[in-house]
Amino acid sequence: MFVVVVYDADKQRDRKILKICRRYLNHVQKSVLEGNLSDAKYCQMKKEIRGVINVKEDSCLIYCIGNTKFCRKEKIGFSIESELVEPGASECAVNR
Repeated sequence: MFVVVVYDADKQRDRKILKICRRYLNHVQKSVLEGNLSDAKYCQMKKEIRGVINVKEDSCLIYCIGNTKFCRKEKIGFSIESELVEPGASECAVNR
């Protein structure tokens, strides 16, 4: 399944969450990661995040997209994974 993780955490936990997520996904923005995961890896990643996150102060959103055929990703401006994308340009395929 294709997964997008978006999180907001305290500075110290932020680094830990990022380190966990980077083992499983591609880092595309400061607190945004994406990629394909098996069910087992998805469950393991969630378990590791739960071990770090403070549910009273932090948040982590995980979007699971079962079929990327019906998903489109558009990028405008700078991102960690690539150079500047001109306004109006789009990246339509999410599969790499």
